[in-house]
Amino acid sequence: MDHLDQLEAKSIYIIREAYKQFGNIAMLWSIGKDSSTLLWLTRKAFYGKIPFPVMHIDTSYKFEEIYEYRDAKAKEYGLDLIISRNEDAIASGMDHSSKLQCCMALKTNALKMAIEKRKFKALLLGIRRDEHGIRSKERYFSPRDANFKWDYKNQPPELWDQYKSKQSDEDHIRVHPILHWTEVDIWEYIKRENIPIVDLYFAKDGKRYRSIGCKPCCSPVESDADTVDKIIHELRTTNTAERAGRAQDKEDTYTMQKLRALGYM
Repeated sequence: MDHLDQLEAKSIYIIREAYKQFGNIAMLWSIGKDSSTLLWLTRKAFYGKIPFPVMHIDTSYKFEEIYEYRDAKAKEYGLDLIISRNEDAIASGMDHSSKLQCCMALKTNALKMAIEKRKFKALLLGIRRDEHGIRSKERYFSPRDANFKWDYKNQPPELWDQYKSKQSDEDHIRVHPILHWTEVDIWEYIKRENIPIVDLYFAKDGKRYRSIGCKPCCSPVESDADTVDKIIHELRTTNTAERAGRAQDKEDTYTMQKLRALGYM
């Protein structure tokens, strides 16, 4: 068993454990490389047919390529796709100069509405510890209270791969099956498994997106990496942070910690 096999096996174990423990769960799918890898792993965990919904939080500001990929793959994979939007916030128009307010309204509140409607007990998310400093504080099974708040100072211990979490009727659990992966691991796995990925990640005219989300929050980085092999080589030699192309007022440690404490993905 090689390194990628070990990563895969642990992730599939966590996915199956979450479904066994909580039953009424969903997977969040941003359509980025990490959540698309998680989708691939989840399909593997259940032999090609995911037995619970896959949810996309639609801010209405995503790249057109993201919507096209989402709809095509949802149909191809036979997904029970939930698209959650905060229509009132979208209709009112959002001031992108305040990423904190924008993310809360369009992402966190849209997620809250979906959970309240469907009563999900747990959510699978494709986050990694190495992606951002605040995410390194996460656990595989991470409880949120009735107000979606994350108590990052009081996380449950996870010793000897025992992922148990007490949960009241008002709480839900965030489950992070690829928490132990790195960015390079993701791309090496994408290469091995031949996972289809949104082409925004591949360089065109000397630029590519290394991290994707809403258009107003994303900028391409300088790159000539137009294949998976070139991306892997680039990541092994660059000193540029993965989320360098994301809006800096959201990416600083304090703001990201505040967002996540309030329920941000």
